[in-house]
Amino acid sequence: MSVNEAVAARVEVPRGLAGVVVTDTRIGDVRGDQGFYHYRQYSAVDLARSRGFEDVWHLLVHGELPDARRAEAFTAETAALRMLPDEVRKALPVVAAAGGRSGPLAGMRTALSLLGAAKGFRPVYDIDADRRRRDTLEATAAVPTLLTALYRLGNGLEPVEPREDLSYAANYLYMLTGKEPDEERVRAIEQYLISTIDHGFNASTFTARVIASTGADVAACLAGAVAALSGPLHGGAPSRALDTLDAIGVPERIDSWVREHVLAGERIMGFGHAIYRTEDPRSRMLREVAQRFGGPRVAFAVEVERHVEAILAELKPGRALHTNVEYYAGVVMELCGVPREMFTPTFAAARVVGWSANILEQAEDSKIIRPVARYVGEGAPVAVPGA
Repeated sequence: MSVNEAVAARVEVPRGLAGVVVTDTRIGDVRGDQGFYHYRQYSAVDLARSRGFEDVWHLLVHGELPDARRAEAFTAETAALRMLPDEVRKALPVVAAAGGRSGPLAGMRTALSLLGAAKGFRPVYDIDADRRRRDTLEATAAVPTLLTALYRLGNGLEPVEPREDLSYAANYLYMLTGKEPDEERVRAIEQYLISTIDHGFNASTFTARVIASTGADVAACLAGAVAALSGPLHGGAPSRALDTLDAIGVPERIDSWVREHVLAGERIMGFGHAIYRTEDPRSRMLREVAQRFGGPRVAFAVEVERHVEAILAELKPGRALHTNVEYYAGVVMELCGVPREMFTPTFAAARVVGWSANILEQAEDSKIIRPVARYVGEGAPVAVPGA
């Protein structure tokens, strides 16, 4: 018996690697039983309430919150990296056309590869920490430009050039809509972006780290993370949560609609989370953001939440099922003028910072991630007929 076979034979592996510790990290943690998560040593929700996106980006990449002087320098440095290389800009219409109904997120996989090639990104294994950090900044700064250009091209609109005088969140909305957004919507989107920068070893983050462990370049790591995010079980729920609100339509239909779908064994999109056994702290914070806007849409969302949680508690006793981040994320993005097909890409515009921090951390370790699988197929190996 080989060493791998001996290990696989005696280790019980939970489905989906749930609860398996694969490495140590200094980036953050999710405490699902406490309803709390943090970036470095700071509460992520507190950061979303009190700091700007660039400050938190600095924290994730450099390990500390910046003072005023460093914040200004970091903001200027990253804003100057938003413009795309000519080779990438010229290719985007073709990428957008080829993507068709697959949308901007699918196109960004190709665009990130082009960006890495155009900028000469080298394998993280072959470059020092400063160069790795610079590559992540260049890639992250370009992601909103790529996503909004692909969206606009796919809808027959000319891309909007980035502006260096706007914050990350404001520039994103500006490039998406072609109009300079008001401060209320900028702050709402900024808080959403901050709240979703990182969240433990989710599928896309783990994918980025696996690729980084091979020594591949930053663009390759990020393209792999985007590919993982594109799966409907990972990044596709914000628009589906809004679809639920649309399907219910009016308050009088809430109970009947929810009971019908729960009893049919269907999932109510925007409710439940794989980690949290309490209310998702991101949902709580985004509910506050939505309620700052007010209006019938927000009031209806709050009423649906209250009814759904009560019905789930009745029909699924013993299971704490609350709204997750996607539920109010969809409401907030809709209020800010983000089209539904851009909900998950907007999530990616935030999570790219977390992916980058994880890539940098993984690149410090030269050991490739190489688990084993337990063979459960037929019998022992036999001779191939005719060999």
